[in-house]
Amino acid sequence: MNINLKLVRQFHDALLLPQAEYGENVRLSDMDIVMHQALLMEEGSEVLKAVKAGDMVQILVGLINLAYCSLGAIAMRGGEVVDSPVTWRHDGSVMSVMRALSEKINQCTSGSGDNYSEVYCLCVHLTRSFINADFDKAFQMVHDFKMAHLLESTGGIRKLNPDLSECLYE
Repeated sequence: MNINLKLVRQFHDALLLPQAEYGENVRLSDMDIVMHQALLMEEGSEVLKAVKAGDMVQILVGLINLAYCSLGAIAMRGGEVVDSPVTWRHDGSVMSVMRALSEKINQCTSGSGDNYSEVYCLCVHLTRSFINADFDKAFQMVHDFKMAHLLESTGGIRKLNPDLSECLYE
């Protein structure tokens, strides 16, 4: 099992979120697809806002959160991450980043685990090639932060993120 998918499954267990047994690969309901699409679009929007601002740390945070979200859908299905080739190449244009993210997120309306995997793989690729950062270290930091700050006194999930600046390569 993909190491990061294991972490997301652990997070879902801690929150008592429903997820299929690993290997089941069940179909998501229409409402689950809608919910995950909304989450993916929200996280994708955060990435694009960070790109507009030129804030590399926030771009990294956004990509990790988007990857986390895509793995959440895979965990609900009980599936595995399918390594998919990424065709995006650094061409110096932020428009190509926007197009790639938007297209991959849009394809998730199918509810297919392969499409969620493509979003995850694109996030990994962009983290390593576009912003030159350590994806696995950043993912682990975000996961550890989420696990440490699961609930506030109000009972809700905090929308904060750790400082991932140490994950950026010079």
